[in-house]
Amino acid sequence: MDMSYSMKDDLENVKKLGSDIKAALHNVTKSVRIGFGSFVDKTVLPFVNTVKWHMQNPCPSRTERCQSPFSYRHVLSLTSNLTLFQQRVSAENISGNLDTPEGGFDAILQAAVCTDHIGWRNVTRLLVFASDDVFHMAGDGKLAGIYIPTDGRCHLNENGEYASSNMFDYPSVGHLSQILTAANIQPIFAVTSNVLPTYQFLSEMIPKSAVGELKEDSSNVVNLISQAYNNLSSTVNLEHVNLPKGINISYDSHCPDSTKEGQPYGLCAGVKINQMVDFNVTLWMDKNTCQDGIQNFKLRVLGFNEEINVDVEPVCHCDCKDEEAFSSYCSGGSGKYSCGICSCRDGYRGKHCECQQNNYDSTEGCMTGALTCNGRGKCECGRCACNEHVRGQFCECDDASCERYEGQLCGGLNRGVCICGTCNCTSNYTGSACGCSLDTSNCTTPGGICSGHGKCECNKCVCDKGYLNKLCSDCPGCQTPCQKYSACAECQAFTTGLLKENCTLNCGHVNVTMIRTSEWGGKDKDIWCQEKGEDSLITFHVTEDGGLVHILVKEKQEIQDNTQQLILGLVLGIVFIGLLVIFVYRVTVEMLDRQEYHRFMKARGQEQWNDAQNPLFKSATTTVINPNFIQE
Repeated sequence: MDMSYSMKDDLENVKKLGSDIKAALHNVTKSVRIGFGSFVDKTVLPFVNTVKWHMQNPCPSRTERCQSPFSYRHVLSLTSNLTLFQQRVSAENISGNLDTPEGGFDAILQAAVCTDHIGWRNVTRLLVFASDDVFHMAGDGKLAGIYIPTDGRCHLNENGEYASSNMFDYPSVGHLSQILTAANIQPIFAVTSNVLPTYQFLSEMIPKSAVGELKEDSSNVVNLISQAYNNLSSTVNLEHVNLPKGINISYDSHCPDSTKEGQPYGLCAGVKINQMVDFNVTLWMDKNTCQDGIQNFKLRVLGFNEEINVDVEPVCHCDCKDEEAFSSYCSGGSGKYSCGICSCRDGYRGKHCECQQNNYDSTEGCMTGALTCNGRGKCECGRCACNEHVRGQFCECDDASCERYEGQLCGGLNRGVCICGTCNCTSNYTGSACGCSLDTSNCTTPGGICSGHGKCECNKCVCDKGYLNKLCSDCPGCQTPCQKYSACAECQAFTTGLLKENCTLNCGHVNVTMIRTSEWGGKDKDIWCQEKGEDSLITFHVTEDGGLVHILVKEKQEIQDNTQQLILGLVLGIVFIGLLVIFVYRVTVEMLDRQEYHRFMKARGQEQWNDAQNPLFKSATTTVINPNFIQE
């Protein structure tokens, strides 16, 4: 359920509807379990306001107090205890976030893959998704700098919260559809009218899903779930998977109210409980595309775990010359044998014509419960003729109905064998489908199993929080021991730093010892930490011993003296180097200038000049004599 503030009135109604939901489902089946989970969004900007006081109460403008935002929280595993369900749901409180879309896809994925936490059984699985807004999907995480695609694995911590929400991006629609189909979960999207078209488009891309309109206060959630469940359970879809090239297929659906022939898939709607439907599947192959050899594909009914493996061996060239009338192979002459098949005489039926016509359809001796031969065979002459891989007097033991791993029954013969629907694994494998290897070779590293930061499950590392890659060797956000314990070393040794007010509370497991310069000088300086404190560098050495931490800290005064000497040395060094550069520059410029001056004087001394009047020269002075002037 969406826990953003707009769903407040919906939550109040859901708190009161637990008994009604269970009663509605009890009308369909007596084996009902119900659980509860909630979601908001990733707790990073721009999805959630990360200011400290706003994280503590994301609804400051409201009269009541809201709980801190979270991505997804598993509240209650599937249980038949209705009282417990109502208690847990009643204890829930509304929350809030910033943007309009919600982190529902993260919640659906975790609810689907965390089988042990949720308590999923191998029965019909429904996931009711209640929200009044649209959803974030793959790529939106980049708005918050989250670019790592989701790995499709369970990441719930001990509190039932999605611990890696801020590390992995939202899942895509295709990935979510694949996860839900693999987990055999049928989602019911209970959403309000304003987002109904969006979820209807989403439902078209997720097989066996349903969409219902949720009233603004969720008062019709019981009827919605009941109707959606009936629609899902009353519709039978038969489809094929990996049909070989060249083979054509068609379905004849014999439904309770109608018959449809020549359809590309089998479909019957409106099927009631304990009502049987028949599908006739027809295969054919063109002569031009006929290929010798065994080919195979699968038939499956959506919403069920069981699959049928169909092996097809085309006979492209058949030349029957073994015809024999009244063959002894056909029950002592009760039929004609040709091409490996008995064609029975009138009055006889059966593969080998072993049964008389009037006894062939009798089901006496084949009934166990409501189904003939448990639905896994045919009754012939009062005896069950079981299907392939099925055995027993009433075909009760199916050696092909076990779970599959990587497409193979019980993971293949090297991993296990299917016996009466249960995988009998070899000594090196375990799990319901023998898909979990007990080998740890892929988890072993020089630093131990999974680099000491995870556990090995099914020969794969499941990393501790914050660690990445196949061997859990990378931790982008992890602190080194020096960074982790620097605050405790400072507050216990010098009563300064970030933890000086709460040092005893936060550093009770840390034992700090002060040492002198002489004692420190003999140590290996490569293993000592130097971290910036409140007013100086803190030099210390960390030793972790189980749950206890021992720290040796160098005296602070000595650290300050060393720091001052270091700063003074750096300043003098910089000044000296600056002066040296200036001196070298000035000497170089002076030498170049002197060389240039000497070249100039030498060239001037070698010059030779001739005195001559330029014929083009004209004096700038003109003398004019007054003709009337008489010089005495």
